[in-house]
Amino acid sequence: MAAIVQSIGLSKQVLSGDQPLTILHEVSFTVNAGESLAILGASGSGKSTLLGLLAGLDVPSGGSVLLNSVDLFALDEDGRARLRGELAGFVFQSFQLLPSLNALENVMLPLELGGANDARERAAESLCQVGLSERAHHLPKHLSGGEQQRVALARAFVTRPKILFADEPTGNLDAATGAQIIELMLELNRAQGTTLILVTHDEALAKQCGRQLRLEAGRVVS
Repeated sequence: MAAIVQSIGLSKQVLSGDQPLTILHEVSFTVNAGESLAILGASGSGKSTLLGLLAGLDVPSGGSVLLNSVDLFALDEDGRARLRGELAGFVFQSFQLLPSLNALENVMLPLELGGANDARERAAESLCQVGLSERAHHLPKHLSGGEQQRVALARAFVTRPKILFADEPTGNLDAATGAQIIELMLELNRAQGTTLILVTHDEALAKQCGRQLRLEAGRVVS
């Protein structure tokens, strides 16, 4: 199996007042293509910071990340954005849908940004996969939380990403809806052979992933 994500001695420090605060300390691990990894830990353990660094949304204080063998931080911001566009999909706790676009238009967005000329057809197919064809022309404010997260899943998978980064994807949903979203996400993940890296504090959800990585105070403990 080829490594698709490699974290090598990844560290992140910020200034708190005038004191350096270490959020992550020399975190190293490898994820192979097609694997699913849950990053676990209490609030403040550095999970979301780690996810942001792996995706190149933030810059580390030390260490490096290889995405598909490309050194992420040898690239400038535009280069990192291009690589993300080619490789990655994202699902966030807060859905991150554009309020002025309907469900279909939200799903079309990454395809249009990538210059696809069949964006509408592919977005409609992706909405169908998450069971939302009938809600395609509804604005986010007219959709329930669960429906909004389904739109976000359709948008994340529509580009057929090699890697899906998910940050507490059920954090804003009730337990039953959250369970449905996770089942759907894992199903889409298997169908597409995507590599899944998931941040969660939910032990039951983490157990559905192939591997777990546990953080405490910015260090890998297991």
